[in-house]
Amino acid sequence: MPFIVCTQHLREVGPSHKELFSGRTVREVLHNAAERYPRLSGYVLDDQGSVRKHVAIFINGELQDRRTVLDRAVEESEEIYILQALSGG
Repeated sequence: MPFIVCTQHLREVGPSHKELFSGRTVREVLHNAAERYPRLSGYVLDDQGSVRKHVAIFINGELQDRRTVLDRAVEESEEIYILQALSGG
């Protein structure tokens, strides 16, 4: 199963250590993780079901496009990291 890790800063909304969750896509994995961490969906997804602008999702160390990441297929050994995105100059 793929696993999800949130940064320590987000420990109130999701796992701050590796936790395994089932799912064939990032969307399914997030949905399953939200069963254990109910605040996770509201933090990651906006009211349209899209990834919020202040959230960055990395898979296996690569930043993913927030417009397409939810439908990305994931393999059993993949690592999904959820971080607070930084902006500004």
